Parts: sequence; C-alpha cells; structure tokens
Amino acid sequence: MAATESEVQERDLSSMLSDIAALEALAEDWPMEQQNAAQARAEAVDSLNAAAFRRLIRSLQSAPGIGAALKSAAGDEVVYTVLRRHGILKPSLHEQVDAALDTIRPTLASHGGDVELVDVEATSVTVKFLGACDGCPASALTFYGGVKKAIQDRFPQITEIRQKKGLGGGSGVEYASPFADFQADDWAQVAALSSIDDGSTQVFDVEGESVLLSRLGDKVTCFANSCAHMGMPMDGGDISDAIITCPYHGFRYSLESGECLTAPEVQLQPHGVRVKDGQIEIRLTR
Repeated sequence: MAATESEVQERDLSSMLSDIAALEALAEDWPMEQQNAAQARAEAVDSLNAAAFRRLIRSLQSAPGIGAALKSAAGDEVVYTVLRRHGILKPSLHEQVDAALDTIRPTLASHGGDVELVDVEATSVTVKFLGACDGCPASALTFYGGVKKAIQDRFPQITEIRQKKGLGGGSGVEYASPFADFQADDWAQVAALSSIDDGSTQVFDVEGESVLLSRLGDKVTCFANSCAHMGMPMDGGDISDAIITCPYHGFRYSLESGECLTAPEVQLQPHGVRVKDGQIEIRLTR
C-alpha cells in the first residue's frame, strides 16, 4: 500500500537517503548495459527536476518577500539537500569547513581517531575529537598543527577555533570509542546515556550478541560478554574500580581497555560504541 502524503512528510532525511542507497546497491550486480541505462534515466530525471526548480525560483523572484521565504524553506534539511544536489544552492559554510577537515581525517583515522565539527559561525568554529584522539596526550599538537591549520588555511576569516570536551549534552556524535571505525552504517541504538550511571556496567543484547556496556567518566566502552579464557559469560562477576572478574575461573579484565590483568596475552573482544544525540549506539565487531 502506498504511503500517504503525511507519512512521506514525516520521514527524515537519513531514512530517505538510506532507501536511495539500498536501491543503488541493487544495481551493483546488474549487467553493465542495465546499469548504464538505469544511470542515464536517473540523470535525465535529475536534469528535469533541476530545470523545474530553477524555473520555479526565477518565476517567483519578483514576488514580495520571496527571498526570505526561500531562505526559510532552505532551512529544511530535505529541501536543502535536494537544492544542493542540483547545484541551486551553494554549500553552506558548515559543509565547506567539514570538507576542509576531511583533509586530515585519514591521518586521524590511522591512529583510531576522528574529529567532529560541532558548530560553525561566521568567525568561529567548535570541534570535538573522537576515539583515540579524545584525551590523547598528543591531541593538543593535533589540534593546533592539524585541525586549526586545515581550517584557517582555507578560511582565514575564521579567527577562533575551539575544542569541545566532555560527554553528552550536545547534538550529533558526542563520543566515539577507538574501536568505532567511524563508519556510518550498522549502528544499533541500545540506551540513553542518562540511563547509565557513571561507574556502572550493564548487559545488553545487541543483534543477538550479549555485550557489557560501561560508563567510565567521559568514556563509554563496550565488550563482548564473553571471557577470553573459555568464553563464559562475565556478567555474574564482581566489578570494582572498573575491573571485572570472571565468575568461573577468576580472570580479571579492565572495563576501560578490555585488557586481561590475569593473562596479558588475551583481552575482551571490543565493539564500537558512540554517543550520538544523547543515545548510546553500538557497532558490533564481526
């Protein structure tokens, strides 16, 4: 049954983009002739839509108050995305600054880290380090030598670049573990950050896998609920000072790093974890 207009309007941008990506993936195994035909049809539809949008805007330019109305409409993320796709709107300053950060992200990723653009204003920017870069002793050097340079080389009008620290209380990605891999897909939302007390560990089932989720100060960690010794579940073990003891054979593990304090050659299986918009999300390591 076709979706009603109200149902279509209520869908968010990410779900619609996911649908498009899924449809594009269907064509990956098609014969090349069929792929080319599908691509040509998509480009023709895009061209038609772009021409219609441009003519519509030109025809309305003389209407009183149309400039303010168009600016307001472009504030909608779906409208903005479509108009950007067709080249009718130029990239926002936020997009341009984020593209500048892309030049240093491969270097950060090679060390298990990333940087998130938190806020952009006319002359100031706020960023946040993620993963291994968050709290790293070398993060100050990375900030001044990498992030600030990448931004100010391209945008000299931005004179203030701030680094946001701390966990929670914001929008977007607020924290990501060094094991997060910074990939967009396969994240499962498991709990609100506010539901996990600082210093506590809880057990969750994520896509059929039992995991240990711990909140430790300004970090959240996630490990398989399975002792590296014989694979026995850990959740019945004692926890003290962020150390969990296997209830079966006494192996002790750090809930911060997964390191086994009893037998250093083994460790708990880590999973990617991040806090996004106040929600804890897990990405299983397969």
